[in-house]
Amino acid sequence: MTAPLTPPHQPSPHDPDWPPPPPPMLGPAGDPITAREVLQGVLVTLVSALAGAVLGVLWLNLASRILLISDGKGVYLRNSEGEAAIGSDGTFVLLALAFGAVAALVVFLARRKGGVPLVLGLALGGGLGSLLAWGLGTYFGPTSDVVAHAKAVGPNVAFEAPLELNLGAAAMLAWPLAAMIVHLALTALFGPRDPEPEPWDEPKAYTRGPGRS
Repeated sequence: MTAPLTPPHQPSPHDPDWPPPPPPMLGPAGDPITAREVLQGVLVTLVSALAGAVLGVLWLNLASRILLISDGKGVYLRNSEGEAAIGSDGTFVLLALAFGAVAALVVFLARRKGGVPLVLGLALGGGLGSLLAWGLGTYFGPTSDVVAHAKAVGPNVAFEAPLELNLGAAAMLAWPLAAMIVHLALTALFGPRDPEPEPWDEPKAYTRGPGRS
């Protein structure tokens, strides 16, 4: 007779090792993401978002302005062939690209190893910084109430139009895209390299045991 098969061990609800702990979050190289790396990513997000205030001030002072004029009945562009609107968007995009590149360089120099939290922090912080810059520029710029502004300055007197972004989505993505691309490029070119795997030992020749044919 054969012994009855014993069922596999079933964990008890009172077992201290049950349920098993969840697997750790892993980065691209298979290394676990630590709480310190997550904290660093949050710090990068906050600093990048606050830097958006500087971008807003620069955009407010460097962006080209559109001039309007009123004849007492309506408000018109003073120069209908001007490219000030395109220049305003272009100024914001160029500044945002520069901010993203500088942020990526600073983060890379501070932590060459990189990591997923840092890249996500650069992307999220760049988006929040762009939103803050856009909000500050439009809030402290010329008033958005064009009709009231025209009445205040009087007819045949040129005044500045509100500061706007005609390509809002593209302008908002300039900073985070530049930050991620520059950081990934720096990490790939100058980041630490993984150690080379040790070579395997050469397989030994198979020998038959004594008395075997």
